Amino acid sequence: MSLTQFAVTPILAITWDTASLPARVAGGVLLTLMTTYNIIVISHLFTHAPWFASNRLNAVVSVVNSVNIGQSVQAYQLTHVRNHHRFNNDRIGPDGTTRDTSSTYRKGKNGQHEPLLSYALGGAVDSIVGRINDAAATVRLWKVGQGEERLLALASRREQRRRRELRQIQADRAAHCLSLVVFATVSWQWTVFCYVPAFFIALSLVNVQNYFRHYGANPEDRATDSVSHYSRVYNFLTFNDGYHQEHHLSPGTHWSQMPEVKERQWDRLEAQPRIVSPVPAIVGFLDRRRPLLHEAQPQSRS
Repeated sequence: MSLTQFAVTPILAITWDTASLPARVAGGVLLTLMTTYNIIVISHLFTHAPWFASNRLNAVVSVVNSVNIGQSVQAYQLTHVRNHHRFNNDRIGPDGTTRDTSSTYRKGKNGQHEPLLSYALGGAVDSIVGRINDAAATVRLWKVGQGEERLLALASRREQRRRRELRQIQADRAAHCLSLVVFATVSWQWTVFCYVPAFFIALSLVNVQNYFRHYGANPEDRATDSVSHYSRVYNFLTFNDGYHQEHHLSPGTHWSQMPEVKERQWDRLEAQPRIVSPVPAIVGFLDRRRPLLHEAQPQSRS
């Protein structure tokens, strides 16, 4: 899937000038869906369980998918695994903010989630600004700068691993920025009128997905702080992405073993109310009867 997207994307750029309007629209939709799926499923799984034993092969995968998702996969790994999975969509604390920088409560008020549109679109804008800053890092050959305190704080404390992670971010950024140069050279019209809008919509959809993976859940309990969806079709197509509560309980476990995590953690999962959605998170707004467990819990960090 990664290689298919890597090949299809430049083909869309090359054929833009001669394509009909319906073909252009279809290509934009396809690019949006591929990017969304890659962030939610492919690159997400890779950040938790790299595909190869070889660091070099994993580095190649990271570069390829950084081009595919328009951002560094290594940076995604640091912010997602070492921040989100540490603090698990926590509420605002005494310091006036959340420790999870992607928390749905971060800009919320009175212990509530931030409104959906604000979270989805505002988060996409923040990501676009981040990619512009990545491009600006060209002057230092895309190295992580001293001012990027968040990434530097999340990087490994072990010197050899830390150097490897920061070099990988540099390589990922270089690949993404150079791919944009290639795309713009092939067709600046495609880059402006297809790639950028598709990227923004994909980021917004990813934020909708994350929002409803946690909306209404109880952030004070590790066994009820996320929302799962158990449709066999959805989980077949997304490599068990629906087992999100189980994933939170055991984030390093391979996707194929998520049903076993559910069985192993059954007593803990069912010990108190939790949310199981009848629909996938990306269309979580359709779950009109979702209980709001967070409203019944004390608003403090555990």
